[in-house]
Amino acid sequence: MSFSRRNFLIATGVAAGATTVLSACSSGNAGGTGGNSTKAPEGKAAEIAVGTKADSVGPAPEMPGAVKGGTIYTLDQIDFDHLDPAQIYSSYTGAGSVLFLRGLTGYRVDSKGNTTLVGDLATDAGTVKDGGKTWTFTLKDGVKWEDGKDVSIDDVRHTFERLFADFVTEGPRYPQNWLEGGDKYKGPYDGKHLASIETDGNTVTFRLKEGHTDFNFMLAMRGFAIVPKKHDTQKKYDKRPYSCGPYKIDSRSIDKSLTLVRNEHWEADKDPVRNGYPDKVVMQFGYQSLASTDRYIADSGNDQYALSLLNEVASERISKVLGDATMKKRVLTQVDTTSYYFPINMTRIKDVKVRQALNWAWPAQQLKQQRGGSAVTATATTIIAPLTPGHADFDLYGKKTKPMGDPEKAKALLKEAGAEGQKIVIAFQQSDKAVKEAVTIKTALTKAGFDVVTQQVDKTTFYSEISQLDNKFDMFAAGWGPDWPAGYSVIQPCWDGSQIADGGVNWSQLDNTGVNKAIAAATVETDPDKANEAWGAIDRQIMELAACVPDYHPIRNYFHGSKVGGVVYNAGDTAVALGKVYAKA
Repeated sequence: MSFSRRNFLIATGVAAGATTVLSACSSGNAGGTGGNSTKAPEGKAAEIAVGTKADSVGPAPEMPGAVKGGTIYTLDQIDFDHLDPAQIYSSYTGAGSVLFLRGLTGYRVDSKGNTTLVGDLATDAGTVKDGGKTWTFTLKDGVKWEDGKDVSIDDVRHTFERLFADFVTEGPRYPQNWLEGGDKYKGPYDGKHLASIETDGNTVTFRLKEGHTDFNFMLAMRGFAIVPKKHDTQKKYDKRPYSCGPYKIDSRSIDKSLTLVRNEHWEADKDPVRNGYPDKVVMQFGYQSLASTDRYIADSGNDQYALSLLNEVASERISKVLGDATMKKRVLTQVDTTSYYFPINMTRIKDVKVRQALNWAWPAQQLKQQRGGSAVTATATTIIAPLTPGHADFDLYGKKTKPMGDPEKAKALLKEAGAEGQKIVIAFQQSDKAVKEAVTIKTALTKAGFDVVTQQVDKTTFYSEISQLDNKFDMFAAGWGPDWPAGYSVIQPCWDGSQIADGGVNWSQLDNTGVNKAIAAATVETDPDKANEAWGAIDRQIMELAACVPDYHPIRNYFHGSKVGGVVYNAGDTAVALGKVYAKA
């Protein structure tokens, strides 16, 4: 995911990355509570295929036993921070907004959770030429907005041109960086078009500065859902977007609820992604994970028809829920492709031996047990997660052989660096869990010879603070997940020297010539196997420089009520596939 996904990060108390690209079977040890394994739970990684033109025709694959009608509810911690697609960079918001926002491409999910990239509003997943520099899409005929007007090719062009407007401050910025002439374009509101977006009849062509053979995957992000030119209220669009999906917004109470009702102009045979089974969807906010978990355990009233998009089984209830065969049937367990790690500020910690010592001293197993054991977490040794294309399996700092850490090895490195007693200031988001983890980390690093200072930073300002180049921290909790199935979307945003800027996410401020050149070469590699090999090698390069301490990969446990059917995982959106859910009769 790339992340300005700050609503998700703030809610969970850690940084996380949204959009991943590979699916994984439920963990075989989902009910475990610990153990010494630092390996991610075994799951079958299935790369998302690009579908055919026939796959892009609706309706979406049916869910066995599904019925139409009724109301589905959600129980989650927070409201969506943005509804304007251009501002959406949260996998959580993407999961909820799939019901009313549609893009040129999207992910078709079947009843077994198999995920395929298809044309959503487009007739297929795109035609590519010039080694990935030219992409063409044809718009489906007759798809309508909620006012009954057709979605037009002018809407498509306008959608991508408005990404350059100065009010778009959040959201992914791939088109702005990739399209020819994007560095000088200021948006469509002065009447000018971007020359690298060409329209002809019902077809749009994008011309890129360099080849990107995964451009069609990038377009599946909710950040590039189509906006009607006629109803574009610019900044105000964030409050009330228009729908061309199965539902439209009926009412909203900020931080409390968002109610969706049927869009009578939606046609299932033009939508390969969404089934649109319920008559109404009521999204409810303000419920912490423990509260929602207890409501699912009680399973009464409207909660029988509820599910969560962000909340998971609370750590306090993991053993109770996963240890009960009946309740466990209502839990969707999913290995995630997010990597959580602690970036090391390389402008402050310049000696590679000191950074390596931090890695050797890391209390991986202690932290894993604190977080709930193997039911909810797998120790990370790399930046690219095991189920993501481009992952290479290596362990440079002995987490598999010494999961409790190796303080003696760390001490020896500090001595070699002449840095015994090195002061390390570590920032955490303020939470009870973070306080406990900070104690564990401080104890381990102190034992290894560091002088550790931990600081709790308010959640609402945490990412603003660590994203400043002159921040006063040596390490901080953060993380990232792929926006689509490519190592590019994990490595380039966070580790390319060109991305160092106030507000950026190259949190370590890594600017290494070798890494930068390797990223540039991997970016234009058109052979998928060679590209994956290159991204894995770059991951290793970064870890040899010890630019961060890999921490863990999450295992998601999504709980729901007993009368919710069709709960499957969308590996493209890295979320529960809300468009497949139905209310049982």
